[in-house]
Amino acid sequence: MSLAEEEGQAASGHHNKNFVLPLPDNVARLVGRDAGAHVTVRVRRTEALPVVIRTWADEAEILDAIQGVLPHVPQCLYRGDTFAIHSYVEGVPLSKVCSNGKPVDTMVIRALAGLLAQMTQVRRGALPSLPSDWPGNRTDSQGFLRTLARMADRQIRQPNWGAFGGLFAALGIPEDAMLRLAERVPPMSRRPFSLLHADLHRDNLIMSYAGDPPLICVDWELATYGDPLHDLATHLVRMQYPSYQWDEVIDAWASAMRRVRPAAVTGLTRDLPHYIAFERAQSVYPDVMRAAQALQNSPDQKTLDEATREVARALEAAAGPLRLASVPKVPEIERILFRWLAARNGGRGLIAKIDKWSRDPRFPEHPDFPHTAVREALRAEGAAPASRVLKGTGHLNTIVHVPGVDFPVVVRRKVPKVCRRERGFLSEHAVLRTIEEAQVHVAVPRFLALGTSYQGEAFAIHTYEGSLNPDEPPSHPVQGLLPHEADALVDQLCALTQVDYATLDPAAGQESFYAELSEQLVLLVGDLPKESQQLARLLGLPDANRLREILARHQVGYRKPALLHGDLNPWNLVRRRDKRALTIIDWEMAVVGDPLYDLVRHMHLTPTRPEIRERMFQRWARRLAPEYTEDWRRDWGVYRWIEIVRSAYIDLDRLVTGASLDAPNVRRALDSYSMTLTAATASLGMPVRRMHNPYLARTLVRRGPRTLTP
Repeated sequence: MSLAEEEGQAASGHHNKNFVLPLPDNVARLVGRDAGAHVTVRVRRTEALPVVIRTWADEAEILDAIQGVLPHVPQCLYRGDTFAIHSYVEGVPLSKVCSNGKPVDTMVIRALAGLLAQMTQVRRGALPSLPSDWPGNRTDSQGFLRTLARMADRQIRQPNWGAFGGLFAALGIPEDAMLRLAERVPPMSRRPFSLLHADLHRDNLIMSYAGDPPLICVDWELATYGDPLHDLATHLVRMQYPSYQWDEVIDAWASAMRRVRPAAVTGLTRDLPHYIAFERAQSVYPDVMRAAQALQNSPDQKTLDEATREVARALEAAAGPLRLASVPKVPEIERILFRWLAARNGGRGLIAKIDKWSRDPRFPEHPDFPHTAVREALRAEGAAPASRVLKGTGHLNTIVHVPGVDFPVVVRRKVPKVCRRERGFLSEHAVLRTIEEAQVHVAVPRFLALGTSYQGEAFAIHTYEGSLNPDEPPSHPVQGLLPHEADALVDQLCALTQVDYATLDPAAGQESFYAELSEQLVLLVGDLPKESQQLARLLGLPDANRLREILARHQVGYRKPALLHGDLNPWNLVRRRDKRALTIIDWEMAVVGDPLYDLVRHMHLTPTRPEIRERMFQRWARRLAPEYTEDWRRDWGVYRWIEIVRSAYIDLDRLVTGASLDAPNVRRALDSYSMTLTAATASLGMPVRRMHNPYLARTLVRRGPRTLTP
């Protein structure tokens, strides 16, 4: 059939190319229409990304089912393998006379509401069969929304994850975001299911010339069967009404529904936000991918700016529903998109800037990783799959292989404007280089390069210390150390005493380490936001001045200082398969101080059984010289106490500010906050205060109910 090759008016949607053409004689006879009559030829765009949720594969079956209720919708006249011929709907798309963002006339809004209400009259029996995982109860609104979220993961995220997963991971969208959203769908009112258009925006609404009916819906390929509130929510978002018109549209919909299906309005005010939240959440995938694809097709600064704005808008809209810990700012988004493009565009034009990086003059070139290897690592960074992009609370880590280098490396970039209450004092890069040069038996990443790249963004490159198969995620001792791992960690902490720390901190050891530790905690508490300080007082925690007085009541003996890691939580320990058992990563909190503190803080941050704790203490005391261990049994409880107090303030601040809630070590700490608070107030000698607001107490110590919000 050569109909689609005839001259005609063509329009491209996201899923099809539509050609309006006159029927030639031979085709007219085939479809039973007059020669010369106009038809719409819909040709599936095979190059289009899979970015939509489909309930049914055949649009023709849907159109056949609704002809009796909505007789003016297009009819399918012929179906081919890659195209279909539909009857032509006379009229003009609403988008041509009233563009996105512009207010819609009240009469048009009422007509739209009438259309949505009229769809409920299509019989379920006339529609195609539903998928096997559809809710069995045809009023189960909660089950329907959960099904939609799982379908979005299966039909949109999964098919595109190989090509775009690394980009989404860099932007902070985890792989299981939609599945977690499905789990959070709260109980909702039951509403009778009906036919839904599910894609009713201005391009899919035709204003008829005759005015009877005034509006006709086209493009039914995404139609589904479920809660009518879903259709209202997708319509509200995709029509891009001015915000002040939303109430008018909702009221018109409710009035129209009450006339034909009153039960569809049940729970409208409470449940509509959940569907709007879902629409904004699932839209982040097509919006980001289309922006990236447009950038790849036109790799210039103008398109990069446009893509950056579109991605920023999509992330901002999805942040609440997907519970994203943080949304990258516009400059960070631009740099992420730039790196993604640079890895796919061969270094041409704008992307040639990927090679223009500057080395930090403080650190000479590493003999195992020359400047050419750095350039290749930066080129490969944007092409890494999601499994090799690890976004933590403070860093974006991307694992890459460099041609000619026989070990994987990780490109580390700081996440901008991360608020870390606990601050490090030493340069992580200098610490790693010092440990490497000391040639001690401590398993740490090797620091290979430090510099700045596009727009002056800082980066560091370390050796990657996970599995030899980079597609296997790093294994951490999150449930506590095994006996051989406990021995290996103690041995490495002992080896750290052999590192000459003088070049890192020449003044170390001149003051009492406990006094410095106490003062840093007091300053941390004094710098907390006002809301966190107010809540701390409400819960019985002392203010900074009172805390200084309490901490000063305790003292610890002097032990010879050594280089400490400072933050030996389980996620900073990577399991390995040789005799060292563990690699110690993330040295940003490194400090010079009492060796006992590193061991005790590890036990505070990591589940440690009593027998493992005793094993570690005994091995540590036996392997170190007395000047490092003197009076440790008397003093270790003081360090444990100050860490409990520290956690009470820091975890409370995280609950108030929402900072770092996606980090697994933070989630674990917050889940047990009630016990931490009780232990801290008791050890500080502060009276236990009852919360006057039980809802506030429940939210703080149990993190509140899990709900879906827009």
